[in-house]
Amino acid sequence: QVQLVESGGGLVQAGGSLRLSCTASGRTFSTYPMGWFRQAPGKEREFVATIKRSGGSAYYADSVKGRFTITRDNAKNSVYLQMNSLKPEDTAVYYCSASSRGDSYYYTRVREYDYWGQGTQVTVSS
Repeated sequence: QVQLVESGGGLVQAGGSLRLSCTASGRTFSTYPMGWFRQAPGKEREFVATIKRSGGSAYYADSVKGRFTITRDNAKNSVYLQMNSLKPEDTAVYYCSASSRGDSYYYTRVREYDYWGQGTQVTVSS
C-alpha cells in the first residue's frame, strides 16, 4: 500500500513556473513507476508525464514536452514535476500516481496506475 501526498500547486501568471512535489509513504517507493496526471473542470483525467523506477528515463505528453520535467528522488520517496512556460490551458488539478506494473513500458493510462494522491490545484492566469 502506498499513500501519496502532493504539494506545490498555486496561482501563477502565464509564462511562469511551478514545481509540484509528491511524497510517498512506505519503503518500496523505488519499485513503482510514477506518473503525473491532470484534470480540468468538465474534462477527463489526462496523462502528463511518467518516470521509470530508477529515474533514468521519462516520457511526456506532447502538450507539455519541452516545458515540463519529471524527476524523482528515491532516497526521499519523492517525485517532482517542474513546470515552466505555463499556459492558461495547463490549469487543472494535478495528481501524482504510482503503478504496480513492471518497468518495461511507459504507462500513460489512468487504469495502469494503482495509487493516487488527493491532487493539487494549478491555476494559470492569462
